[in-house]
Amino acid sequence: MTKRNLRLARKIRHRRVRQRVAGIAARPRLCVFRSLNHIYAQVVDDTVSRTLVSMSTLDSQVRSEMDDVVKKTRKAEVVGTLLAEKALSKGIKQVVFDRGGYKYHGRVKALAEAAKRGGLEF
Repeated sequence: MTKRNLRLARKIRHRRVRQRVAGIAARPRLCVFRSLNHIYAQVVDDTVSRTLVSMSTLDSQVRSEMDDVVKKTRKAEVVGTLLAEKALSKGIKQVVFDRGGYKYHGRVKALAEAAKRGGLEF
């Protein structure tokens, strides 16, 4: 498959997942986007279309935690842990996980498991 077809297939999978997954005020949606070098996660309340908490490997807080970390999976774990801390401090305990059309494997799984260990309930 070409790169364009792979992106299109992911978009179709994401659309299919989003038909079933929606975040409400009581249980917002934790959505993940992964690029080649970075991973981004945000907690979204879809009823008002507002991002409540966000975290990525580009945030200064994450960068200070992982000065010498090279593996992208380990970086995703750091993002998941810090996202959970930030969400809990804002009173968010339960979320719905939106894997964004990606397989629940590798970096996406590492972020989700770290967020669970951090105190978020899926």
